Amino acid sequence: MKYNIALLRGDGIGPEIVDSAVRVLKAAGEKFGHEFCFTPYLIGGAAIDETGFPLPQETVDGCLASDSVLLGAVGGPRWDNLPGDRRPEKALLGIRSALGLFTNLRPARLYPALKDACPLREEVAAQGFDIMIVRELTGGIYFGDRGYRQGKFGLEAYDTECYSPMEIERIARVAFETARKRRGKVASIDKANVLETSRLWRKTVHQVAEGYPDVEIRDVLVDNAAMQLVKDPSQFDVIVTSNMFGDILSDEASQITGSIGMLPSASLNETTRGMYEPIHGSAPDIAGKGIANPIATILSAAMMLRYSFSLAEEADSIENAVDRALNEGLRTGDIAPKGAPTLSTAEMTDEIIRRL
Repeated sequence: MKYNIALLRGDGIGPEIVDSAVRVLKAAGEKFGHEFCFTPYLIGGAAIDETGFPLPQETVDGCLASDSVLLGAVGGPRWDNLPGDRRPEKALLGIRSALGLFTNLRPARLYPALKDACPLREEVAAQGFDIMIVRELTGGIYFGDRGYRQGKFGLEAYDTECYSPMEIERIARVAFETARKRRGKVASIDKANVLETSRLWRKTVHQVAEGYPDVEIRDVLVDNAAMQLVKDPSQFDVIVTSNMFGDILSDEASQITGSIGMLPSASLNETTRGMYEPIHGSAPDIAGKGIANPIATILSAAMMLRYSFSLAEEADSIENAVDRALNEGLRTGDIAPKGAPTLSTAEMTDEIIRRL
C-alpha cells in the first residue's frame, strides 16, 4: 500500500523528532511492504519567517490532499511579541478547524520500565495506569467569541465558552466506543456545579450513555479530577472532557508518567485522515542539540498507522520496539536516572529501528 503523509515539522525540536518518526515509518514500511511518501509544509514560526503567516493556505491545502498529517511542534520565544492572530500557536487552532479534527486522543500510560521516574508515591506508581483522554478539540472557550470591552472596572478582556449538543454527542460517542475496546469505563469531566455549558455537557453525555449499557459512566468535577489523577490514576480508564479541561488534565497526566517526552496524541475527524503529534512543546532551549526524546513522536506515528491506515500489526511492531528499548534500559536524558548513560535523539531512534 502507498500512503501520502504531510509533514509539519514546525519549530524548535520539531524537525528533529519528526525526522526520527519518518525514519521509523520508512523502516516499518520496508518490513511490511508499504510505501510512505512524505511532503513537507510550513507551519508555526517557520511559516511566519517564510511567509508572514503561521498557517499558509498551501499548508492547509496540502494537508487536505494527504492521507494523514504528522506534526512536530510550534512556537518559541522569538515570536512571543507578535499579535495573537499571528502567533505560531494560532496555526494549531487553524489546522484543527480546517481539517475538522474534533477528537483528540491522548494516551497516558506508565511504562513499567519507567515507574521510578513517576513523581507519585511508590505504592501508587506500583499499581501502574493506562488512561485514554478523549478531548473535544474544535469547540469551547478556545473557539468562542473573545475581545475587549468596557466593564465595571474599566477595560476588561473576555473569552466565551460555547458548546452545542451535537458537539458533545459526537465526542461522547468516541469516548464510549473507545471504552468498549478497553476496560469499559468512562469518566466525564465537567464543572456542572458552576458552568451552564457543563450542565449541558453532563446532560448530553448521559443521553449518549443510554446507548452504551455495557459501559460504566460517572461524572467527575474537574477540580476533583485533577486531584484524583495524582491520588489514584489507576481508577481511570477513558476520560472525556471539553477542550480547555482536556488541555489541562492531559498535561497533568503526562507528568505523572515520568516525562512529557513519552506521550503521543491523535487528532481525528469523521474520515480516516488525522493529525498526529507529540503532546510536548517545541523546547527551543534544547533545539539543535540532538538530545530531544523522539519516542512521543514515534508513538504518534504508530497511532497514525492504527487509526488512519488500519495497520494494527504495523502499529504494534513500533510500540513493541519502544517497549523493548525501554525494558533494556535505553534512555534519553529526560527519562534517565541521575548519572545513568543517555542516548541522543538519533541513537534512540536507531535502537528502536533495530528492534523492529
